[in-house]
Amino acid sequence: MLSAPLLNQEGTYDATNYKTLPLARHEAQDNAPIVMATRTEDGGFTTTEGTLRVSKPFRSRSTKKLRAMITFEPRKTHFDTTNEASGTNEFRGFFTLFWMSLFLFTLQTYVSSVEANGYALSFAFATLFSRHAVMLALSDLLLVSTTILCVPFAKAISKGWISYYWTGAILQHAFQTCVLLVTVTWTFHRQWPWVQSGFLTLHSFVMIMKMYSYVSVNGYLQWIYKRSIDVFAELNGATARVGGLEQALRDATSMRAQAQAASQLAETPVSNVTSTPMETCTPDPEGVLMKSFTDVKTAAALRQRLAAVSSSSEEKIESERAAVNGGGRENEKVEVACVLSYHPDEHVAGLAKEFLDLDSELVSTGPEQVRWPDNVTYRNFAVYQLIPTLVYELEYPRTDRIRPMYIFEKTVAFMGSFALLYTVAECFIIPLTPTPDQSFFRSLLDLALPFMMAFLLLFYIIFECICNGFAELSYFADRLFYEDWWNSTSWEEFSRKWNKPVHTFLLRHVYASTRASYGLSRTTAMFVTFFFSAIAHELVMAIVTKKIRMYLFLMQLIQIPLILVCRAPAIQRNKLMGNVVFWLGLYAGFPLLCVAYVAY
Repeated sequence: MLSAPLLNQEGTYDATNYKTLPLARHEAQDNAPIVMATRTEDGGFTTTEGTLRVSKPFRSRSTKKLRAMITFEPRKTHFDTTNEASGTNEFRGFFTLFWMSLFLFTLQTYVSSVEANGYALSFAFATLFSRHAVMLALSDLLLVSTTILCVPFAKAISKGWISYYWTGAILQHAFQTCVLLVTVTWTFHRQWPWVQSGFLTLHSFVMIMKMYSYVSVNGYLQWIYKRSIDVFAELNGATARVGGLEQALRDATSMRAQAQAASQLAETPVSNVTSTPMETCTPDPEGVLMKSFTDVKTAAALRQRLAAVSSSSEEKIESERAAVNGGGRENEKVEVACVLSYHPDEHVAGLAKEFLDLDSELVSTGPEQVRWPDNVTYRNFAVYQLIPTLVYELEYPRTDRIRPMYIFEKTVAFMGSFALLYTVAECFIIPLTPTPDQSFFRSLLDLALPFMMAFLLLFYIIFECICNGFAELSYFADRLFYEDWWNSTSWEEFSRKWNKPVHTFLLRHVYASTRASYGLSRTTAMFVTFFFSAIAHELVMAIVTKKIRMYLFLMQLIQIPLILVCRAPAIQRNKLMGNVVFWLGLYAGFPLLCVAYVAY
């Protein structure tokens, strides 16, 4: 979607932040202040990327200096065997029961097939999707290689050769449209079966979303950089009106000293200092718990900040962020603005804080402190391509090593799940492919359970095996690729939870972007998001089935009034009924689409 930051009448920026604090980088609620962190029972802070803990002060044995330990435990998927929360869930036995029952059912299917036909599987379906495998692999390799063109394009944007708004945005959309058109045309030209066509089309959508996020974020940061230059120039002009820069710095330094003195008087003295760490976290044997040490003052400030963030409003958070992010950089402009933010003149202080806020957008909040445009490199883009996310950030939460046994576990899980998926498809879906002369309702009944099993297995393969595997290989720590969508009581909740990477992309680059750029209402922005998603889904179905029927498009748009109805208090109070209706809809939806597109 074409979008730009929304400027208000005063000329300040009011845009959807592409890089915020790590405490609220991925989730944005537009109907309430953003709550970036919540306290846990053990004193930690649950954020959108994991759990952060700050220990009490302790004295180092080597230097006798007061220090504190900061630990970060990243989020994990629900079905990950290393997820301690899922390991203590009272329903964890049903997960084991599911796989054991599915294995026994598959074994019984093989035995029955051997007795009836003399073989367990005919592998007719395998012959279908293995056809043209080499050409498909080469085509996909060319598709992925094409994305590297984003890097020189982003470099041109960072150097100011191309202005992203709007020249760069138009060029970006034109290129991505060409990539999609060439992919679709190629699939039709090759006359591939539906498996190959569907795979290449879906992967092209993934690459296009990744390219869009990468270029648009760097384009947005170009705008932020230009805006920061203008604001600093205004700040210089404002200091000239109050006696010059040197006088302004002296006045601001005096005010800062007074503020710091008042702050020190209000601080609670550190007590209960011990020689050993307190409330420290034992490192995870799997190597995913990250810890670092810092001085007592920084730890106390961080603890106070987290506590304030957990209950403060978005406005207060933004003002804090400007001061914190700007204070520690060895940059002359930032240092000057940090001092001037204490100036007694409100106009000077306001411009300094605005500059610090803008500058904080250009620097990541992680340990590497990546500053734009230093991120625009081929290596950075290659890492981004490996990371299982569709939204680009200057820096991601990272693990410290790759665990070979974890990769082995996910590989085995992928192979086993794929074998089960293939068995379900060949034995219970393909033989029951509906035809126009068959009973419509009997086809729905025959295909409901097989399609549900196929959906669950495909979901597990993609989001538990593949995404976690690539996350491990790319040191990516934030692995909440899905939430408990099986407890959904409405389609809105399901669409938000079952596919977090796509949901985050749509939230950031479609929903929030259209609201910020065009001032759309929540309902209108939601309609635009669903319309965009429905068009993409219908295009995939048209390529796979070689038909244009608009069934899936209409079914997705019907979700909008259903979402509005489900917001009624009477329906929201009855969670069980909402969950039953959700599962009935999911059970009926898959075979309904199959019968509609195949038979009609």
